[in-house]
Amino acid sequence: MTTVIKAPGESSAERAGGGSPKERGSRGSEGTVLNVFSHGFLALWAVLIVLPLVWLALGSFKTDAQIGGSALSWPSNWHFDAFSRAWDKGIGDYFAHTLIVMAFSVPLTMLFGSMAAYVLARYPFPGNRLVYYFFVSGAMFPVFLALVPLFFMVKRLDMLNTYHGLVLVYVAYSMPFTVFFMHSFFRTLPTAVHEAAVIDGASDTRIFFQVMLPMAKPGLISVGIFNVLGQWNQYILPSVLMQPQTGSDPERYLLTQGLIQLQYQMGYETDLPVLFAGVTIAMIPMLVVYLSFQRQIQAGLTSATLK
Repeated sequence: MTTVIKAPGESSAERAGGGSPKERGSRGSEGTVLNVFSHGFLALWAVLIVLPLVWLALGSFKTDAQIGGSALSWPSNWHFDAFSRAWDKGIGDYFAHTLIVMAFSVPLTMLFGSMAAYVLARYPFPGNRLVYYFFVSGAMFPVFLALVPLFFMVKRLDMLNTYHGLVLVYVAYSMPFTVFFMHSFFRTLPTAVHEAAVIDGASDTRIFFQVMLPMAKPGLISVGIFNVLGQWNQYILPSVLMQPQTGSDPERYLLTQGLIQLQYQMGYETDLPVLFAGVTIAMIPMLVVYLSFQRQIQAGLTSATLK
């Protein structure tokens, strides 16, 4: 039998409610103020993000005079001429070049990054932490610090203005974050599943591809989306490594380069709707990818802390 000691002047309702009505009301008012502040900040942040996107999209359907007028006014005529002109001026080629590069760079980044992270997370060996810190330290250095030696290294390998040269550079620069993220995720996976696969006689390669990698799917999707966004918006590396080296060398500009080239082609002839249409074309795929996988991204970012 349990005896409840009641403090003098303390009622049962106060004990059950966690304090006096005055204290509970004070905590409730503080929570309300915090919720109002946080929701207001998020609403302001959303407006700051959405308004430029709306302005770009609306500018694609306007004329130069309308763009110079009211920023958020609706177009008088909804025509898609600017999109067709932008596509004809090279946006279609730049779009195709970007897809070619990312069709190889993102899968290779995910494959090599997850393999390295898995070995570092599940197989202890001498120098394990040293190798891990070597990978992670790559995320500490900005890209522009290594541009000069990187340029001469790629030039010596005769891979300037080539798809495979840029793919290898993209993979190298995306590895640190991928290894860091997936290393933390692989460490949270249950060891019993790995041990059961070993007892069943599965090889290390089969355990990785058929057991551990499917279990790490939320993390793979999350880091994959971040790699897609980062490589799609990359400007410095293509600008340095994807320039024609001779007169006969074809132009293989990516989207970020192509938008700058589109602006240069205008010269003194302003055609802002074409530029806005080009930016909108480059922006739509990333919006679709992020909105389609936002739940998977949130699940991947939170699952490691909830396990």
